[in-house]
Amino acid sequence: MNKITCECGHVNPEGTHLCEKCGRPLTEEDKKQKIVDMKYEGSAIRSKTYNKTIIDKIWNFFSSVKVGVTIIIVTLIVAAVGTFLPQVVYVNVADGEDVKQAYVDSYGTFGKIYYNLGLTDIYSSWWFQTLIGMLAISIIVASLDRGIPLYKSLKNQRVKRHESFMKRQRIFGQKEMPSAEADESLDLADKKMKELKYNVRREENALLAEKGRFARLGPYVNHLGLIIFLFGVMLRLMPGFYIDEDLWIREGETESIPGMEGYYLHSNKFTFQTYEKGEQTKEFNQSKAAVNSVAKNYQTDVVLYKAKDSAIAGDTENLKKIKESAIKVNEPLKYNGYGLYQMDFRLNELKAMHFDLVNKKTGKSLGEVTIDLADPKKVYKIDDQTKVELKGYYPTFSGFDNGEPQSESPIPNNPAFIFKMYTPETPKGETSFVAIKQTLEPLGTTKYKMKFASIDTRNVSGLTVRKDKTLPILALGGIIFMIGVVMGSYWSHRRLWLQKTADGRLIMAAHTNKNWFSLKKDLNAVTDFAHLPVWIDQQDEDDLKKKQENEKEGDHNL
Repeated sequence: MNKITCECGHVNPEGTHLCEKCGRPLTEEDKKQKIVDMKYEGSAIRSKTYNKTIIDKIWNFFSSVKVGVTIIIVTLIVAAVGTFLPQVVYVNVADGEDVKQAYVDSYGTFGKIYYNLGLTDIYSSWWFQTLIGMLAISIIVASLDRGIPLYKSLKNQRVKRHESFMKRQRIFGQKEMPSAEADESLDLADKKMKELKYNVRREENALLAEKGRFARLGPYVNHLGLIIFLFGVMLRLMPGFYIDEDLWIREGETESIPGMEGYYLHSNKFTFQTYEKGEQTKEFNQSKAAVNSVAKNYQTDVVLYKAKDSAIAGDTENLKKIKESAIKVNEPLKYNGYGLYQMDFRLNELKAMHFDLVNKKTGKSLGEVTIDLADPKKVYKIDDQTKVELKGYYPTFSGFDNGEPQSESPIPNNPAFIFKMYTPETPKGETSFVAIKQTLEPLGTTKYKMKFASIDTRNVSGLTVRKDKTLPILALGGIIFMIGVVMGSYWSHRRLWLQKTADGRLIMAAHTNKNWFSLKKDLNAVTDFAHLPVWIDQQDEDDLKKKQENEKEGDHNL
């Protein structure tokens, strides 16, 4: 590292613009400036100094404000694309149903393209998380690159500064003053600035009054909050930190709870209630046409079980009862950090179908067969000489493909069956294809048929299992972020330098990172009280000169 030695003898790191001790400009470019740049107190910024090694180039890339803003814009665009259609976690797809087909059915060709591009699960995708990671790295690098040098400069700033530093401040003033009067002015300024809640330091014939230094750290506190927040977001991909799973459970069933290893849920009953005609009209003041369209309540009465230590995976018998609960909308079952929420339902799903084995000619029934649509048997025996074999089962029959029956899903929405019927008259068996409102005899006319008798239905509850350990981290990040916003928005860093020179002058300079009106108000108060030099705002003076020059040039052109 090349060092820069100031005229005062202080050795500064390479890249420093203002001497850390006296404040003299160190580069020719800085010496030409009438008002010095105080953004980072003239300290050496790594990204603006080194660009040789691969580490330097990576550091400079992520420390760039342009790169950071670009990553933010790209992330926002991608996140916005994720709102065009519901993400896959919000699409109600029953067990066994095809997610892609659900998007096609709901949104057509656009839904198909959206799914094929992988946009249905944007926020959990590796490339979106990579963007979040790059944004976090950019914030960390930029904060370290600028924050550490700024903090060191402010912590180690000297009271006494070189006159060239004072003259290059935006607020500057000077006047000849006898030594005794100058000392009196310093004392009065000391007293007044303390009344104005400034922190005052004295060194020989110099004074530094400072207020609100912490405001300079506001953006970096802001960045810290963002980093913590983004860390919480990325933790959601880690196992056990964030769970958001769907559970469809039917009345009378016991199912393992996704995301809750070793826990099971039994559904006793699902209840669906709507408003009565008069009640709904009173509550919602809706038209008569909508009287029966609003749900009053839907809930699932459940029992939560935990597998005993001796239980094996999938064992639903060796369970220990934990608690009973009624899961309602906005009234979840909560246990051990998990929450089970009532989100959806399906009424009257087919549970079982009853058929009679009937002689087509006489209409006489040889017996009834009950098919459990969730767990059909292969053979249904009526007596020693009469039985029915189930050769094919198609829960959601969708038609034939090359003569073969097809099923869209394992959910029994439109069941169809291939039966082989054995009777005393037909010991070799007869084959029949039976669907709702459709019966076919592919191998010839049969003497017997499976006649539909009745159906059993049951309700299905759509639950969501959630657990989020990242919420405290996200909340902490949000709170720290807002603290940084408040620090940077409502306070400003104000400084006043006063020095008595050897040639009988009192010089003053002032600076603030923002809100110059408030600083000037304080300066007016202390100037009148302590008889300080009349000061000027050099930037306003420059702006006035430029305006006058432009006006003269305009008059000349006319």
